[in-house]
Amino acid sequence: METAATALTFRDATDADVEELVALIESAYRGDDSRAGWTTEADILEGQRTDPEGVLEVVKSPDSRLLTVERDGRIVACCQLEHRGENAYFGMFAVSPVLQGAGLGKLIIAEAERQAREDWGVKEMQMTVISVRDDLIAWYERRGYRRTGRTTPFPYGDERFGIPQRDDLTFELLVKELA
Repeated sequence: METAATALTFRDATDADVEELVALIESAYRGDDSRAGWTTEADILEGQRTDPEGVLEVVKSPDSRLLTVERDGRIVACCQLEHRGENAYFGMFAVSPVLQGAGLGKLIIAEAERQAREDWGVKEMQMTVISVRDDLIAWYERRGYRRTGRTTPFPYGDERFGIPQRDDLTFELLVKELA
């Protein structure tokens, strides 16, 4: 019986992965392909989610890593971990839309938390989520994250982050203590 954990390989992304990672991230959040999964932002944002320059910046940053998840030699998921003193930032989380809903995301976030805690000794994981993404926020809450009520504006007018389809977008900070 195949489970979500079947033959997963976790590793840090390299320059050679950038193109495949951009395609994965875009497929998880934007356009019609993203509708196969439940994390789509297609109804609130059009345009790109990221670009090769943005992904390469994370790969190259000395305080960051792009955790890449492979199954059968294919990249199926990724997430960014950034060391910020006593905290770590979790972002750029993407799971292939056709694999969403099978428990893969839970395994990846748990591994990301473990690595941040063990490798950097951080006390807290932080992330920002678009505040209107109720289903996604509820999913993170079930993983132990809590809403802080602290928001930052969405970068309207900067198409590197997408083209908003509504005028009420903000990012909310979610946090989780890492014991």
